[in-house]
Amino acid sequence: MRDDDLRASSNVDDRRGQGGGGGFPGGRGGLGIGTILVLTLLGWLFGINPAVLINGAQLVAGGGGSPVSQQSSRPTGAPDDKQGIFVAKVLGETEDVWSQMLPEQANIAYQKPILVLFSGATGSACGTARSAMGPFYCPNDRKVYLDTLFFQDMQRRMGGGGDFAYAYVIAHEIGHHVQNLLGILPKVQAMQAKAPDDETANAISVRTELMADCFAGLWANRMNQRHANIDDNDVRQAINTAAAIGDDRLQRQSRGMAVPDSFTHGSSAQRVRWLTIGLRGGSLKSCDTFAAGEP
Repeated sequence: MRDDDLRASSNVDDRRGQGGGGGFPGGRGGLGIGTILVLTLLGWLFGINPAVLINGAQLVAGGGGSPVSQQSSRPTGAPDDKQGIFVAKVLGETEDVWSQMLPEQANIAYQKPILVLFSGATGSACGTARSAMGPFYCPNDRKVYLDTLFFQDMQRRMGGGGDFAYAYVIAHEIGHHVQNLLGILPKVQAMQAKAPDDETANAISVRTELMADCFAGLWANRMNQRHANIDDNDVRQAINTAAAIGDDRLQRQSRGMAVPDSFTHGSSAQRVRWLTIGLRGGSLKSCDTFAAGEP
């Protein structure tokens, strides 16, 4: 993926190197990295926000550590290191693409989110953001949180990697922001609150995540129309990454078996399918996973 034509966004809040606080990763009154990883896995398996489990466990562990602070509330501008510049350029292209597509297809103005780069841990309006949790979008403050060490994990542990694969991960989280602007996320939260059981709530989560995958594909399709900067190898990178982070593959790697009722992001086949639907172009309506019989 070529990024030389992409505009770097200034809507980056770079908190890397500021220190996480809160006893992370193993300070007095805090939780060790092993505990955090276990709680993250449990949250993923049972469809519970890992931040809830981690923050609750930290309170029970006893409180010598100070809470993780927000540290910064305003964008610091595009970073000057190679990886930070790449993230800022991908973010800038999401801004440019969605500022065109959202008014065109939904008659809604695009509101640019802030992307927070951090290392270790940082505060968010959705609880403490930690590296072990992976990238996520917080609808409460409309920010994306990313520790770029996740990209190394994609290569070493998940079998994914490459610039376009990393761009896909960022675009997926921006896809959640688009869902929020469309009013989809509040409806999803209401549906999950009324769900009769965890299986139903997880199924709603799967459709939400697959839609974000499709939105990421739509973005990439439009970006390529604008810059002709991705090729077949780039697409294979993204598809391999989508397959690598499917719930079924991750569960088999961690526990030797897959439990579909506990899926929260979708199987490898589902994630590849919806990313591909987006990559082929189309419209926001083509990404309506809730209208599909089987996602």
